[in-house]
Amino acid sequence: MKKIILALTSLALFASCKKTTSTEGKEDAETVKIGVLHSLSGTMAISETDCKNATLLAIEEINAAGGVLGKKIEPIVEDGASDWPTFTEKATKLIDQDNVKAVFGCWTSSSRKAVLPVFESKNNLLFYPVQYEGMEASKNVIYTGAAPNQQILPAVDYLIKEGKKKFFLVGSDYVFPRTANKIIKAKLKAEGYEVVGEEYAPLGHTDFTSIVQKIKSSGADAVLNTINGDSNIGFFKQIKSNGLVAPAVTCMSFSIAEVELKGIGIDIMKDQLTAWNYFMSMKGEANEKFIKAYQAKYGTDKVTDDPIEAAYFGVYIWAEAVKKANSFEPADVQKAIGGVSFDAPEGKVSIDPVTNHTIKNFMVGKANDKGQFDIMYQSPEMIKADPFPSIATNKKVIAPGNIQ
Repeated sequence: MKKIILALTSLALFASCKKTTSTEGKEDAETVKIGVLHSLSGTMAISETDCKNATLLAIEEINAAGGVLGKKIEPIVEDGASDWPTFTEKATKLIDQDNVKAVFGCWTSSSRKAVLPVFESKNNLLFYPVQYEGMEASKNVIYTGAAPNQQILPAVDYLIKEGKKKFFLVGSDYVFPRTANKIIKAKLKAEGYEVVGEEYAPLGHTDFTSIVQKIKSSGADAVLNTINGDSNIGFFKQIKSNGLVAPAVTCMSFSIAEVELKGIGIDIMKDQLTAWNYFMSMKGEANEKFIKAYQAKYGTDKVTDDPIEAAYFGVYIWAEAVKKANSFEPADVQKAIGGVSFDAPEGKVSIDPVTNHTIKNFMVGKANDKGQFDIMYQSPEMIKADPFPSIATNKKVIAPGNIQ
């Protein structure tokens, strides 16, 4: 009798294991995993949380339309916590343990550079949605934000045309601001204009009294701002309280968009300038549809901005490349992604097959009292990215991941 019971028990356990294995196989066959890696805590959360939200919105829309190659997209969300070693740890976990086929995330160049060796060594793909300092072109990164010639350099040209002559550079103390300012200084020197000051503060810094006093005493009529995160709140409060406002002193920011404008305060930011490739105030059916969907999911008080839009359309670019490759494997998608385009809220964007950067436009916006930016200038056509601007280096990209 005991032998019969044991035999029946063994059969039941075998059936249970067989059923579980079958279910897991069915789930794997129906879904494909991608990673979402942004700072959801710490000083950069003010900017990155909404990029995560936009990525999830795009995933939801694609899934509602039937998914990709018959599979639904399953996002695995991780918090980089505004800490570069944490970004490295989470990127490794997403690829090795979660078996994601791509990762969408990072904001600061420090976080991107921290995870870059992970993606290159494991031959996976990072979709990076934020403007940056250039001097990089990896076959394992798809840059949906702007290169220097699509944001920083034309913004300097704009200020020069506005009659500005003395420039003060201020930024957070990490890779993007320091490298961006090297490019800016090379540009201004070549054009015959004066840099009257250059100052940096740590990420998360709040007391800008000393720096703003240096700006005031320098005689600058233009400030180029590469401060990131919630440090901008303290900076612009000091700027306004010291009367450093347009038209006498014009501040052009490179990391302040609608989300940061709302967080800093409309009364503080009114009439300040920022350079981007997308503004929420843009006209067009694609943008109206995007804003409506974003606010329907996250609240009618929510704003959209440039990195949010780049995070959003990056998922669609990936999905189109997957279809073109007829494969989810990162190596296959990387080979197929060159030339892939999408009708994004900012206009039709496409991926340059040489640099893996997005071909996009350039705009300057002025903050108004409604929490939006009035578009002061828009480039007449989409601009091809040049991640190694000749004004600052003799390097160039000859193929994805191949630089000479």
